[in-house]
Amino acid sequence: MAGTPPPQIVRTRAELRAALSAAARPVGLVPTMGALHDGHISLIRRARAENATVVISIFVNPRQFNEAADFEKYPRDEAADVRLVGGAGADLVFAPTVEEIYPAGFQTTVRVGALTESLEGAARPGHFEGVTTVVAILLGLSGAERAYFGQKDAQQLLVVRRMAADLGIATEIVACPIVREPDGLALSSRNVLLSPEARAAAPVLHRALMAARAAYDAGERDGEALRAAMRATLAAEPLGTPEYVSCADPATLVELNRIGGPALLSMAVRFGRVRLIDNEPLP
Repeated sequence: MAGTPPPQIVRTRAELRAALSAAARPVGLVPTMGALHDGHISLIRRARAENATVVISIFVNPRQFNEAADFEKYPRDEAADVRLVGGAGADLVFAPTVEEIYPAGFQTTVRVGALTESLEGAARPGHFEGVTTVVAILLGLSGAERAYFGQKDAQQLLVVRRMAADLGIATEIVACPIVREPDGLALSSRNVLLSPEARAAAPVLHRALMAARAAYDAGERDGEALRAAMRATLAAEPLGTPEYVSCADPATLVELNRIGGPALLSMAVRFGRVRLIDNEPLP
């Protein structure tokens, strides 16, 4: 907004600690990989409403990419990102280099167990080790009272919460709702990489989730029937190639044969080299 001072930008661990040593508490942290969109802005605004100081990290983390090409093509525009976060109310931007996060001699990996072995973990081996390692570093450096994550990455949210609980990290992990385009496509930094044809096809993820949700609302409680409803909708879109569809326990991510309580519908679909995920909780 007009008149809002730009956020302070720091690039080293020492600079971040120094900036936060004098900052008003509580601190809210929004970890990002940049290429920010309205979904990220919603996280920042939530953090702004609940904390005295808001820190945004912008770091494209190489350890959570399974393909070097995906890492290289990941969209980056730090100047645009800084303008956006300043307008949303961020006080501090931590934008380190890879060498600052993983200095020479770095040897530590944070791994969560069974929660990382299915769905995204199975499709992207090592991905969650990269996520939990960098998030542990960011939580440790910031000492934030709260950290904000979007529900679009439902498994990531579950894994980060498990890590924080297991390691005794006091930061509250706050879940924020998925933000969607008018046609239902969940906002993602990767959406800008879609061709016009793939962008037109991509809302099929949400339609597939809604097909299963409609079946559930009509009384269907068979897990395989709900997975079949999602597959049938996805099959009608030739540009999308599903990697998985899931109807799982939202606490363990074990696939459900019969739904007797809450469940999580989720999927991953490729459009060429662009991979999209989405999910829908069932009550």
